[in-house]
Amino acid sequence: MTRKEELAIKLDRIRSMMLALGIDGVYLKRQDDFAWLTCGGQNYLGWGEMGNCGLLVTQSETHAVTNMIEKQRMVDEEGLEEMGFPIHAGIWYENDFERKTLDALVPSGKIGVDFPSKLGTNIDGEIKKLRLSLTAGEIERIRQVGYLATLALEETAASLRPGDTELEAIKRISGALFDQGMEFTSLMCAADERLYKYRHAIPTGNRMKERVQIGGNMRKWGLTVCLTRYVNFVPVTDELRKQYRINQEIDCTLMVNTVPGQPYAKPLLAAKALYDKYGISDEFLKHHQGGPIGYANRDYRVDFDLAGTIQENQAFCWNPSITGTKSEDTILVRKQGFEFVTRPIVFPSNTVTIGDKSFVRPDIWEKF
Repeated sequence: MTRKEELAIKLDRIRSMMLALGIDGVYLKRQDDFAWLTCGGQNYLGWGEMGNCGLLVTQSETHAVTNMIEKQRMVDEEGLEEMGFPIHAGIWYENDFERKTLDALVPSGKIGVDFPSKLGTNIDGEIKKLRLSLTAGEIERIRQVGYLATLALEETAASLRPGDTELEAIKRISGALFDQGMEFTSLMCAADERLYKYRHAIPTGNRMKERVQIGGNMRKWGLTVCLTRYVNFVPVTDELRKQYRINQEIDCTLMVNTVPGQPYAKPLLAAKALYDKYGISDEFLKHHQGGPIGYANRDYRVDFDLAGTIQENQAFCWNPSITGTKSEDTILVRKQGFEFVTRPIVFPSNTVTIGDKSFVRPDIWEKF
């Protein structure tokens, strides 16, 4: 699939939404939405919510609105004009340039925007829905992202030794990611007692002794994947191994219940039943179970009130946890069943069976 073919699909989605909402234009300026519509582009200098170039879509035209500082890179490296987005660029001190440009291009003023603004009605939630089902081009890209992210994280984990700090681990993986033109939106590392105390453990100077957990959200072309791995520098106890297997069983149960057309809560209910079965119902309360992923760390954190249904070609990352362990990898929902986007590459693996299906999952790596 070419970039222009992918763009055409996304423009059709936007224009159909515009008809349904009764608006004459859609203006996208969020970093994630820019990456989505440009099929992997970047409109920012530092990671956050908003970018420095916005994209306007009407029923018959497309435009880009930015400033003179960004214009040339948008032409040369993002290829916006080649994609059919003529660029309107103001001088850096023209604070009203964006509004005046949009007023001229959409005289009715009926504009939907993807952020809170006086420029138009905030329809960020509607735009997000358009991103959930990945195109063929996005599927190929997220597979590449999954492979590169897994390799960077697992090779970093393989390099860890007792005495290394959590910050050193994050430094290594971030370097490996940058070598591939990737970035991270979150990276967590916790060793020993911190691993048991905190579900979200930011890295510190804590030195590793017996166990370490490392994982996070990594992306390229705007597409994000997430995974977590464990390394033990002492033998894994029978109790820990049993707990990790239960954790993986819950994770795989979430995955097999992530089926196109089903409500988001269906996998969640199946997971909760296993927490209850194993007598660890309180663990279900201690952290969310994850949800759809793609152009955000999680498009939604699935709970029992989340409306909508699972879509074909939607990416998910479930992350069920039990104090001391978590199972986390990214999958892609397909009509014939899900596929793993991240999977063990250099890590040891084990097999988890759910019903009549078996899945290869990453094991705890014993290094001693």
